[in-house]
Amino acid sequence: MFQTRKTVFLQERIETDSFGAPCEPVTRVAVAAVFKNPLAGRFENDLSPLFEIGAELGRRLAEQAIDLLKYPPVSYGKAAIVGVSGDMEQGGAVIHPRLGAPMRAAAGGGDAVIPSNVKVGPVGASIDLPLGHKDNPWSFDHFDTMTLCVPDGPAPDEIVMFLAYADRGRPIPRCGSGPVKT
Repeated sequence: MFQTRKTVFLQERIETDSFGAPCEPVTRVAVAAVFKNPLAGRFENDLSPLFEIGAELGRRLAEQAIDLLKYPPVSYGKAAIVGVSGDMEQGGAVIHPRLGAPMRAAAGGGDAVIPSNVKVGPVGASIDLPLGHKDNPWSFDHFDTMTLCVPDGPAPDEIVMFLAYADRGRPIPRCGSGPVKT
């Protein structure tokens, strides 16, 4: 079993675009969970302990994140920063095989792949978590990014897992949607 060292919640509300033009408010939320990496310091082919951690954290944190939104979620994303005693595959194991199902359940579904990012980094490292529309992967107006960090994590033997949602696309989006592939 694993223990979370800390959980961090971020809620941001965007009310103007970067030029100061008022927009429909966009609320973006992210949750970060910092926990000990059970595979730190060693190569393992069996990453299933990390699959289970991703599933458990997803069940525990996704609904809490969505409760911070003003409107229902329309986009989502996930990321992980692995401490320097781990490797990228360990971060991928936390966010890929089992995290998606609880994220989609909390969002009321989601047909599109959940955008993601993983990296190895030192304490205080930041990561760009990509957001994309939960049902339409070709909605360019929903391509967005949150730059996130936990100032005291990850320690070398920890992982920081992030999940995020937004209730709108970017402020005053003007890119539209690409062709929907059938």
